[in-house]
Amino acid sequence: MSLKIVALLLSVASLISLGLGYYLRLIISLGKKGSMELDLKRMMLEAQSKGKAITDEAENKAEEILKVARTEIKQKEEDNKKMEDRLVKKDELLDGRQKDIDKEVEEIKKRIEEIKAIREKADNIESQKREELQKIGKLTPEEARKEIMDSVEKEAEEDILARMKKLEQVGAEKLEEKAKGILATSIQRLSNSVTSDMLTTHVTIPNDELKGKIIGKEGRNIKAFERATGVEVIVDDTPGSITISSFDPVRRQIAKTALEKLIADGRIQPAKIEEMVKVSEQEIAKTIKEEGEKAVYETGVLGLDPRVVSILGRLHFRTSYGQNVLAHSIEMTHIAGMLAEEIGANVAVAKAGALVHDIGKALDHEVVGTHVEIGRRILQKFGTDEAIIKAMQAHHEEYPYETVESMIVQSADAISGGRPGARRDSVENYLKRLKDLEAVAISFKGVEKAYALQAGREIRIFVTPTDVTDLEATKMARDIALRIEKELKYPGEIKVTVIRESRTIEFAR
Repeated sequence: MSLKIVALLLSVASLISLGLGYYLRLIISLGKKGSMELDLKRMMLEAQSKGKAITDEAENKAEEILKVARTEIKQKEEDNKKMEDRLVKKDELLDGRQKDIDKEVEEIKKRIEEIKAIREKADNIESQKREELQKIGKLTPEEARKEIMDSVEKEAEEDILARMKKLEQVGAEKLEEKAKGILATSIQRLSNSVTSDMLTTHVTIPNDELKGKIIGKEGRNIKAFERATGVEVIVDDTPGSITISSFDPVRRQIAKTALEKLIADGRIQPAKIEEMVKVSEQEIAKTIKEEGEKAVYETGVLGLDPRVVSILGRLHFRTSYGQNVLAHSIEMTHIAGMLAEEIGANVAVAKAGALVHDIGKALDHEVVGTHVEIGRRILQKFGTDEAIIKAMQAHHEEYPYETVESMIVQSADAISGGRPGARRDSVENYLKRLKDLEAVAISFKGVEKAYALQAGREIRIFVTPTDVTDLEATKMARDIALRIEKELKYPGEIKVTVIRESRTIEFAR
């Protein structure tokens, strides 16, 4: 009985243990399930937040890309509009030129008809004269013409040659000798060699890899540089070089200085570009002021307005035929002062007129008009003495010579710019000018040889003495000079010398 009770109790205890175990296991499993659901919810929330961040970032990038694309599209539309406007203007210009050409053609046709009528009338008159001469002298047209020409030539040649020689000996030689003496004395006193100067628009780079860096991503660096400096940067296949193009020499020099600083610094980006351009502008402005003050101090020209002196300093970056314009003006000032001293003119006015004679070239790309007219307006605006304005305005004969000082300034300009070596041109243009000069001389009848000398500033022509008389040689020199003035372009003046040499040779046996 007790064993059964014990067994029953054990069974009951076992059942209770199993129940408790199952209940505990159920509780544990429910706890784990709740924890897993929390983990899943937390992971879902993190995934949602990350997805939203990625989406926001993608939207921002898409918006930036769209903004850049819209800007580029707008820029291209503006470029296309500008190109279209240029094409329309070119078409209008071509139409206008075509109309002018048509008008000129019609005028030429009318003139041809008039010339034909005049020629026919002249031929009729000439034929009538021939018939009359034939009737009177019973000569053929050839004999009559030869007889008249021989008589007129013999009568006129000696008289004309004698008069020309007398005038040359009495007056021209004395005046020329005096003028040469004054000019030679002035040039000798200066004794200053002027080197030809040509401002380059090329910037040297250490290696071609920098070209890509200068251009920048999608051209942003080069666009920022062109926008800040106002020049055009040309990056081509030329090794180790970049070209800067601009009509403004000061702006070109600022761009050149800024680009050299950027290359030396190595950091080429829009912000750095703006910084270097500002620094370069300050440096060039300082240089302009210093060069103007240096020129005034060196020449001793006092009393000019400081703004005129500053504009004068801009000529340091301007060249003409390879000659630095400011250096040319300084040299002119010294020569003009010496000439004024020699002939007793106003030295101060002559020197001031020579120094500012080309001041209009500092702004001729910004203001409409010739550099003489621009220079007059600048000097009048800043209250420069009227005598100085009269002295500078006639150096290209745009205005009459009103004073002795104006003639001195023109003479000094010719001396400084016209002497060999002061200015230069390309070798091709130089050789072409010499060939054209000789070709003009050889085209005249009776010319045996022609040689261009002294860098094209003199041409000597040898004529056949049996074909050309002394009178004809004198006339030929004048005709050749007039034709050179009409057909050729050259700085300074060209001396034309016609040489007629007659030799008689005999042998004694």
